[in-house]
Amino acid sequence: MTDPVFPFDPATTLARSDLAALALEGRVRAEAYRATEPMRCIQAVADIQADASPASARIDQLLFGEIFDALERRGGRVWGQARRDGTVGWIDGAALVAHVGLPTRRIASVQASLPLNALGNDDVLPCEDSVQIGAFDSEPVDVAEQLIGVPHSLGARSSMSTDCSGLVQQALLACGLAGPRRAHEQAGLGRDVSRREARRGDIVVWLNPQPGQSWTGHSAFMLDGARVLHATGYHGAVVVEAFDDADARYLGDGFQPAIFRRLNP
Repeated sequence: MTDPVFPFDPATTLARSDLAALALEGRVRAEAYRATEPMRCIQAVADIQADASPASARIDQLLFGEIFDALERRGGRVWGQARRDGTVGWIDGAALVAHVGLPTRRIASVQASLPLNALGNDDVLPCEDSVQIGAFDSEPVDVAEQLIGVPHSLGARSSMSTDCSGLVQQALLACGLAGPRRAHEQAGLGRDVSRREARRGDIVVWLNPQPGQSWTGHSAFMLDGARVLHATGYHGAVVVEAFDDADARYLGDGFQPAIFRRLNP
């Protein structure tokens, strides 16, 4: 929940009371404003954490070639915002270099040494594992199906390990679609459909209304009218499960009834 004095979500707004991105001047009150510095990730995946301490909770990841708009350096740590999905947090400065130029290729294989959707150019990304920027898959659920068996890990969002919303996000990105990071944002995609209408490719989200939680719900794909495809800590991996079994578990854990969203007409 946002503070009425600070009417923006701090998870996706690059601002604190003492410092904010220059682009937010006049929209967010801060003691100082500073221009961001675009940095590029040079590790396969790099953790984004909630606080400056390397021991703080992981809240997201940056993939190879993705941009991180840096605003503050503190020791070897960098505070800023992941440009691709908007997450604000801290990252190890050793994972970043100054960004120059634009990527021309995207990893399109889940078998590649770099994660799905990593970005680069012809000199960096092997042609057999990558496609030109602008070439996309057509069905997110088909992409997600290729990730069955990938380990579940909270805060992860890659084809090497992933959490629930990270699975949905990377499948959407592989199809050139908006890929918000958190479950409640994914619950706003597309249009609402009923449980009776739910079919393959629909997104299903159980929102988490409990205060003080790091994550806003659980998201999955409908594999068909009776099964879901999702990354779940309960099973420890990306799995296919009967919808009724998953539904009973999340309702029993205090989540709200499932929301079904259809991306395509």
